[in-house]
Amino acid sequence: MAQPGDRRGVAFAAVVVVIAAVGIYLTMWPDSPDQEAAEPAAPSATSTVVATSTPLATASSAPFDVYAYLPMTKEQLAAAADLAERFTAEYGTFRYDEDPAAYAARLKAYTTPELGNTLARTLTSAGTVEQNHDDEIVSTATAQLKEIRQVEKNSIVFVVTATRQISAKSGEKQANEEYAVTVSQSGSDWRIYDILPSTEGQEGDTSG
Repeated sequence: MAQPGDRRGVAFAAVVVVIAAVGIYLTMWPDSPDQEAAEPAAPSATSTVVATSTPLATASSAPFDVYAYLPMTKEQLAAAADLAERFTAEYGTFRYDEDPAAYAARLKAYTTPELGNTLARTLTSAGTVEQNHDDEIVSTATAQLKEIRQVEKNSIVFVVTATRQISAKSGEKQANEEYAVTVSQSGSDWRIYDILPSTEGQEGDTSG
């Protein structure tokens, strides 16, 4: 017969075996709730992509009035653009049998005195008149605003496209030309300050 001391030793050994078995079970189980709670969640790939692809400059739903930031009103800008278009069409419309002085006078109605005088000298020069007359050139033009290149306090540079239908002894053709047309403010009105090929353009404040 086993003594009481021996029974206590057997019971203690059994308890040790049970505790060891539970420890092994907890260690080997991969989906232990305690283990999941201890591990931090991995960052979401989707949220990372969205955060880095969001543009810094985004449009607001609030109304934006660009004319509030220009040195002229909407009506003034429209009037200047209309003048640039009408002048460019007039500039490209002429015929060989018209008095060159009359052609120059038509353009002077749109321009500053300085530009008007410059154009008059060019258009009435012997070389220009002779070339137009010899080829019997008749040119009719239309013009359309392409873009606004520059805005100053008292002047605006427009890029205007002129389409000319040309009839001449050398043949009929269509010519497409682009001009940088500077319109300057003259009192409450506007005048053409300069006209150049758009590849040259012009800059500088024409206010005086």
